[in-house]
Amino acid sequence: MTSAPLAARLDIPSGPLFFPVTAYGPDGSVDLDTYRTHVRRGVEAGAAAVFACCGTGEFHALTPEEFEACVRVAVEAADGRVPVVAGAGYGTALAVRYARLAEAAGADGLLAMPPYLVVAGQQGLLRHYREIAAATALPVIVYQRDNAVFTPETVVELARTDGIIGLKDGLGDLDLMQRVISAVRSEVPGDFLYFNGLPTAEQTQLAYRALGVTLYSSAVFCFAPEIALAFHRALRSGDDSTVEKLLDGFYRPFVELRAQGRGYAVALVKAGVRLRGLDVGEVRPPLHEPTEDHVKQLAEVIERGYALLEEAK
Repeated sequence: MTSAPLAARLDIPSGPLFFPVTAYGPDGSVDLDTYRTHVRRGVEAGAAAVFACCGTGEFHALTPEEFEACVRVAVEAADGRVPVVAGAGYGTALAVRYARLAEAAGADGLLAMPPYLVVAGQQGLLRHYREIAAATALPVIVYQRDNAVFTPETVVELARTDGIIGLKDGLGDLDLMQRVISAVRSEVPGDFLYFNGLPTAEQTQLAYRALGVTLYSSAVFCFAPEIALAFHRALRSGDDSTVEKLLDGFYRPFVELRAQGRGYAVALVKAGVRLRGLDVGEVRPPLHEPTEDHVKQLAEVIERGYALLEEAK
């Protein structure tokens, strides 16, 4: 763990937030060497942070032992240049276990994902995340999506909790996000971080930017870092012309292709990494691989994206 506070390091959006895929070998086991290469290349390409073993990294498919090994390798590959945040999830007891494994592996923080299966009330959700935050010294970002959706009042209480530094939104309810941001700003002194965590977040980042949310996850960075970086620079500089060209010519076609299959938010990204020359293996069940035709379409979308960058030179 680095000495610089995670919140301060993340609050400067110097580049996209990198959510690496987890590499598997031909026999289906975790390929740590390829994973190390994937993470190192992302850091060297300009990622602002590494979020290891989260949604894109198939957290759900990893054993605790595999999880700890991957987080440790991500920390080694980042080598202190950017912070490493690790996923933590399932029920409270297991989430605490993963949090402690991440801390032992040297992570700088945690992304606390929704609890497994149950649809809990606000009081139970608050207790769940507070127990995760209390389990280690690692700062915690809470991930809102699916069965973990919070009222503004609950987010105020999360923001008041020692160790919880931010909220990642994977729901996409902008009215709710505006009310959350307003409530926290009114009632909790200091800064609280917000992240756009929707799949292919670039597609909705103009709307989130209007709410003051500048941090977002980028799965595209896994396989097309130059495109993700160009989009990020254009957003920061107010170059809306470039933003619109990339949205129209690359991101929208990619999102429409992603919608063609369940689980493609991970499987299509992994296919993209392989298309770009790094064999990270296939996804683990219950996810499935994209069809041959969809992979061909993906290659065409990526080619168009890079052509747009050439045109902009």
